[in-house]
Amino acid sequence: MSKQSVVVIDADALIAQTDSNDALHQIAVAITQELDRKNTKFIYPVTAVYEAATHMQRVLNNSSSAYGIIQLLSNSEFEVVEVNQKTLFNALKFFDPKSSKKNTIFDCTVALIAKEKGADAIFSFDKFYKKLGFKLASELLRE
Repeated sequence: MSKQSVVVIDADALIAQTDSNDALHQIAVAITQELDRKNTKFIYPVTAVYEAATHMQRVLNNSSSAYGIIQLLSNSEFEVVEVNQKTLFNALKFFDPKSSKKNTIFDCTVALIAKEKGADAIFSFDKFYKKLGFKLASELLRE
């Protein structure tokens, strides 16, 4: 029996999964379906959920989707990882204030949680994680 894969979900993937107008929507849905078919365990950092919901509300002007995603993930069947002061401190290990402004503390928190949980991959389209040595979910499917 093979080990269950663990994948940490980043905000960009969460947005792409839920926003049918997103350029990566079809790819995100296909990846999600394939990972789900393989009985993958998904982990949602609460910061990624908040970041995705904020983007949906502010940028996409879709408060109902923002509310819906939070309502869905607050269901106990999903593993949503909380963030505390220790998490914030440890996420700084991945943070470089001189790097791209796209590499945020939110991304560093996702990386930290992936490391702490021993994740097999991060579901994101962001190359930042590759630079840190993580595998992306799309790569996991090619194995």
